Amino acid sequence: MAVDLSKVKERAALVARREPYWQRLRSGCFLGFRPSRRGGAGTWIARTYAEDERSYRSKALGDFAVLPGKDQFAAAKKEAESFADFVEAGGEVRSPLENVGDACRAFASGDKDIQARFRRFVYDDPISKVKLTKLRRHHTRAWRERLEARPALVSRRKHGDPVTRTRSPASVNRDQASLRTALGRVLAPGAPNSEAAWQEPLKPIKNAVKRRTLYLSRDQRRALLHEIDAEAEPFVRGLCLLPLRPGAIAALTPAQFDQQTSELTVGEDKAGGNRRIIVPEDAGRLLRREADGKLPHAPLFMRCNGKPWTKETWKVPIAAAAKAAKLPNGVTAYTLRHSVITDLVSAGLPLLTVAQISGTSAEMIERHYGHLCRHAAAEALASLAL
Repeated sequence: MAVDLSKVKERAALVARREPYWQRLRSGCFLGFRPSRRGGAGTWIARTYAEDERSYRSKALGDFAVLPGKDQFAAAKKEAESFADFVEAGGEVRSPLENVGDACRAFASGDKDIQARFRRFVYDDPISKVKLTKLRRHHTRAWRERLEARPALVSRRKHGDPVTRTRSPASVNRDQASLRTALGRVLAPGAPNSEAAWQEPLKPIKNAVKRRTLYLSRDQRRALLHEIDAEAEPFVRGLCLLPLRPGAIAALTPAQFDQQTSELTVGEDKAGGNRRIIVPEDAGRLLRREADGKLPHAPLFMRCNGKPWTKETWKVPIAAAAKAAKLPNGVTAYTLRHSVITDLVSAGLPLLTVAQISGTSAEMIERHYGHLCRHAAAEALASLAL
């Protein structure tokens, strides 16, 4: 017969015995009560199922005699549920999400890039201590104002002061997007145009991304490759042959390239993983050469120390080679991606196809490169003039 341990009269009527009287709180979680043989308050026991051990674990909770009889069940129930949470988490205490910092840490778990972004802009900021239940629009608005006023780091110098610049709207959008997403996982949007609308100050700035205008012709790219140092040459050549993001190329491994079909699976990328493209003959020869003799999951474009290329290691040789080749100021790894995409669009490849192989949206390709199609169309129409 089921017993309702929350009722004082039912507990008082129980016969004393060694086996506790159990009440199910939830799946795998039980609260037990053992009446005292000497007429005392009786003791409470928690029991929960440990999935890894495939057995139950128990914990004595005490008698809660300092509390009135009507309050003892609620206190024991709370302790039993906490014990169940502890066991179900594999012996790890689950921290409740109380403030903005907790929400960000939970969201960034396992993502090094987002963790680094939160370390720079959230954890040491006053907003980190704001309780989620009390988060209001003025909190996120003040955080965004502090973010916009913070200079963006251009380069890190071992000696002297770091080089900074004014934070661009595009940088603000990137930096606030992670916070907006982290809070959106645990909070519902507040009523529009009210102080509860915490989400409104975190809306992205429209038209923040500027069109990339620096284009390197094929001759200029050959000149860059001629001046690049031997260690970086294969990686930079890959940038000149494939319309991928520099980080995606740096993350490639031999296992991602099928040498028989010339099919390349793009793994780590902003657009998501496992995007497959067929590479042209020149790029295929480069990838085969770089894959030769390497382990399947080693960096395809490996540095001399065996590590993959990163933003901090590829920008120095590219800048030095661009200067030696007397190329325009501002040449970066992304300049090469922009130049390759420009060539594909100018050659008449459909914008949707270009978007798919480069890992971006058709909207972005249209925004940045659609003018090339319009110029080509105008020239075609001009050739029809009578």
